[in-house]
Amino acid sequence: MPPDEALIAIALAAYTLGALALLIYFFSREAWLRNFGASLAIFGCVAQFAQLAVRYELTHVWPLLNLYGSLSLFAAMSVAIYIGFAFRYKLWFAGGFVLALAAIFLAYGVTWYEGTMPPVPSLQSYWAKIHVPIVVSSYAAFLVAFVFSCVYLVKYYALRGVAREQGEPGEVARWLAALPSLPQLDVVVYRAVAIGLPLISIGIITGAMWAKEAWGAYWQWDPKETAALFSWIIYLAYMHLHTRHAWRGLRTNWVSVIGFVSIVFCYLGVNIWISGLHSYKV
Repeated sequence: MPPDEALIAIALAAYTLGALALLIYFFSREAWLRNFGASLAIFGCVAQFAQLAVRYELTHVWPLLNLYGSLSLFAAMSVAIYIGFAFRYKLWFAGGFVLALAAIFLAYGVTWYEGTMPPVPSLQSYWAKIHVPIVVSSYAAFLVAFVFSCVYLVKYYALRGVAREQGEPGEVARWLAALPSLPQLDVVVYRAVAIGLPLISIGIITGAMWAKEAWGAYWQWDPKETAALFSWIIYLAYMHLHTRHAWRGLRTNWVSVIGFVSIVFCYLGVNIWISGLHSYKV
């Protein structure tokens, strides 16, 4: 097995085992599971970045020009951003969900592996080394925001259910109390979006400049361009609504979830299912 493929296999195994360990930790709070899962997350992330570097050295082709390489970076950046948040805010409890999503996206990317082929002329540009990493990193930040929005929503609705029950606090109530408070979760989501929004803004700008060089126009309302603009508007709305007390919390976290759904459609749905300048359809 070539070294770059071996590193992908190692990363997939690390993410899968790490996701399992941290998912169990999410419910049990066993410290050894947190340490084991965190170590696997870091190990898998390092393996992925090493794989991208090794692949570039072996092929001398920028590894992010197809869905295989792009999804590899997406998974790696999602885990990397999450690890940063986990160390800064002690958020290892949510790692199982991030690692599980990273493993799913990475495994799906592997199905698009087609060996090494020279890029088409429009992709042979220095903009490929600027635009793609920036955009993919923005998607990764939005994935982290999505995970914590889901945790926020689960806790919010679970707390409402517990409040309607009578008697002494049960096991569910004690488990909910072990999670960060709703305002703390909301701040984490906000900070993840605050990373993703500037990145996708720069990504749209650099994409327009690349389009001018490759196709002769900054903007052509290609399905990918339109979908990216739609996602950008959703997250811009999130940032604006978060400044309004009446919207902050439940409503803005639903906006975050909707925003990531739009990102998945922009990233995969448009590229795979809709014909256009960015399409992977044969």
